[in-house]
Amino acid sequence: MNPFSSGTRLRDMIRSIRACKTAAEERAVIRKECAAIRAAISENDQDYRHRNLAKLMFIHMLGYPTHFGQMECLKSIASPGFPEKRIGYLALMLLLDERQEVLMLVTNSIKQDLNHTNQYIVGLALCALGNICSAEMARDLAPEVERLLQFRDPNIRKKAALCAIRIVKKVPDLAENFINPAASLLKEKHHGVLLTGVQLCTDLCKISDDALEYFRKKCTDGSVKLLRDLANSPYAPEYDISGIADPFLHIRLLKFLRVLGQGNVDASDSMNDILAQVATKTESNKNAGNAILYECVATIMSIEDSSGLRVLAINILGRFLSNRDNNIRYVALNMLMKAITVDSQAVQRHRTTILECVKDSDASIRKRALELVYLLINESNVKPLTKELIDYLEVSEPEFRGDLTAKICSIVERFSPDKIWYIDQMLKVLSEAGNYVKDDVWHALIVVITNASHLHGYTVRSLFRVVQTAGDQETLVRVGVWCIGEYGDMLVNNTGVLHIEEPLTVTESDAVDIVETAIKRHSADLTTRAMCLVALLKLSGRFPACSQRINDIVNQYKGSLVLELQQRAIEFSSVVDKHKNIRSTLVERMPVLDEDTFSGRRAGSVPAAVSTSKVAPLDLPNGGGKVIDAPLIDLLGFDVPEPTPDHDNHHNLINVNVSPTSSPPGPNHAHNDLLMDLLTIGTPPAQNSSSVPDILSPNQDKLSSINILDQLSSPAASVEGKIPPASSPMLDLMDGFGDSPSNPQDNGSAYPSITAFESSSLRVTFNFSKQPGNPQTTIIEANFENKTSNSYTDFIFQAAVPKFLQLHLDPASSNVLPSNGNGSISQRLRITNSQHGKKSLVMKMRIGYKMNNKEVLEEGQISKFPPGL
Repeated sequence: MNPFSSGTRLRDMIRSIRACKTAAEERAVIRKECAAIRAAISENDQDYRHRNLAKLMFIHMLGYPTHFGQMECLKSIASPGFPEKRIGYLALMLLLDERQEVLMLVTNSIKQDLNHTNQYIVGLALCALGNICSAEMARDLAPEVERLLQFRDPNIRKKAALCAIRIVKKVPDLAENFINPAASLLKEKHHGVLLTGVQLCTDLCKISDDALEYFRKKCTDGSVKLLRDLANSPYAPEYDISGIADPFLHIRLLKFLRVLGQGNVDASDSMNDILAQVATKTESNKNAGNAILYECVATIMSIEDSSGLRVLAINILGRFLSNRDNNIRYVALNMLMKAITVDSQAVQRHRTTILECVKDSDASIRKRALELVYLLINESNVKPLTKELIDYLEVSEPEFRGDLTAKICSIVERFSPDKIWYIDQMLKVLSEAGNYVKDDVWHALIVVITNASHLHGYTVRSLFRVVQTAGDQETLVRVGVWCIGEYGDMLVNNTGVLHIEEPLTVTESDAVDIVETAIKRHSADLTTRAMCLVALLKLSGRFPACSQRINDIVNQYKGSLVLELQQRAIEFSSVVDKHKNIRSTLVERMPVLDEDTFSGRRAGSVPAAVSTSKVAPLDLPNGGGKVIDAPLIDLLGFDVPEPTPDHDNHHNLINVNVSPTSSPPGPNHAHNDLLMDLLTIGTPPAQNSSSVPDILSPNQDKLSSINILDQLSSPAASVEGKIPPASSPMLDLMDGFGDSPSNPQDNGSAYPSITAFESSSLRVTFNFSKQPGNPQTTIIEANFENKTSNSYTDFIFQAAVPKFLQLHLDPASSNVLPSNGNGSISQRLRITNSQHGKKSLVMKMRIGYKMNNKEVLEEGQISKFPPGL
């Protein structure tokens, strides 16, 4: 007999396939077997149809195509005997899915089997329908399934309930047909039927609001009684797991109660006692008990509940954190992150345990615990928690240091009580993990240092100490070199010594040594070396006695292969050698880096995040201002971005402003020639060309002498009448610190209010005002009014503007909008128009809220603002 004939047994085929040593041999065996099965199908071999289907299922599980056997499934299902139907339905569920058109042919067979007198055949049909039911089949067969929910056999009722779940998910319109039958299942004694019935009721509540209201009124007390009886039931061996009676039914009932109690005070009150009983009496030394406790906590945190029960739930999560099982600790941390928005004070009591989780050996637990600590920190506990995190930073694993450093820096910036503490903590972070600190963080540190004039001496001395011991941290070296260049004279003269400092004696030569060591480090990158050259030039003005030594160090880079370093060295050497009379003016101390001035003058250099009502601007301590990338890059003289052209109609959810257009070449041409002559760099440019566009060209990797003044000059500096005053366009372009050209003052005239947006459910009104002397900035008071009879929750307003506008949103007055105009939400917007007088305001808005626990999103565009804004 042919070993691959249709009569070959399944076990023989499996043995042949497993005996194959290569994939090619396996494919050959499968091909021969499929050919034999095709031949049997064409001959309509009924005796071995069930065996062929079994082999096809195995071939399908190996990943080979078996579509040619689909019709055999239908024939087998149509057979009168139970064995043939069983193999046919099994093959149907494996070989077909709801997308197959041939499935329509089996609908009638399934309908007949659902009405069969043999309950086992009915069970086969229900099982198949619950697995591959399509929307069309659901509509055709829903009446049979609804009838079977009252069938005499509990196994059929259980399968019918599972099949009904599939039907209502496929066709939500049919949900109302199953409400009453599903409610009757909650009175069952059989746990299998009860389990599926509770799940059906839960899914109906999620799909249909009518079902939710019906079950709240009719089934809340019954479900509470079910859970109480289950929790107090005696030992039953058929349902017992680790000493707990049917934990699966426990969990299903808790999930059902969570759906019923969410947003409903009456239903929540009726289940408080049983939830407290489950939370206190369930044993937590077994995994089944922990699963029930977790669902109980989730239910308590979701329903409308008293604070006492929530504290009990959070204490359970605190016990979870002490469990040895990593999975239990992870889910506890996840739940605590949700609980902190409900009762932060109760979560704070477990702060010590959460901090221990930050040091856990499991990376996922460490990361989740760190996120939770970040949410726990406030003004009252920022110092001890930051100390704990920085202490752990010293011994943390390298792969975790990036996340930990970012969180610490963000915490210090958000909650710093004073500038000296801010500086101290940032220096600790830089000395321990400076290579993990992002650029915007140390840029912000420099902004804060310049604003803390009384701490300049203390800061430069602290940096001098830590740079000597942690010189391998790149960002620490950059900040240290910058401060030594700016405040080196304070370092040497011990200016502004605080009582908390230890005595420190530093000579001029010691200060130069630090910078020289930094520039010669083999690991120093281009940015660090460029900053070192700037610092050396400044120290040549601070320490005239060291000028020759400094010039020797600078001269070593005149032949550097890096064009940036070579050009700086040539320019700086020229300043030190040939222009000693103006050097002290060129290297004057940087003015205070005012964040508002930077954001206004350099607006648009760096994209800002989308403004929303939920995210407040990140302010530095004591008015230090927000972190701005571009001004610090420009300040350090490392790059000059090319001005970006404006696009009128470009909108997105990123609020980007365009850099101011460069000044016309005509008035600045003489200034450029003067500056090139002053520094004796090469041949002056031709008279018919402008050097400013040449300097700003993206095709030249160099930094012109304009950047020297950008880094070093005082806005008001004027050298022998040759350097133009700060108000001139040239210095305005170069340093970014000069006063803005005078603009016509706004007379504070009133602007009419407008209805910015109105729909059938919502009205948005804008009121406008301007601050005297600041015509570019418009203050908008937005008022949101609810026109419906339902209150809105989780209200959030978002806005997007074109690139020539800069938008700032203050937090909204509330996130709940009362119904029928019985109150409103107000929110303040501030828009700065860099093209004031040329372009009008335009804005896109997006408003999101929840109405009856359903999320609603409304969008609109406002282009008709009052003229003059």
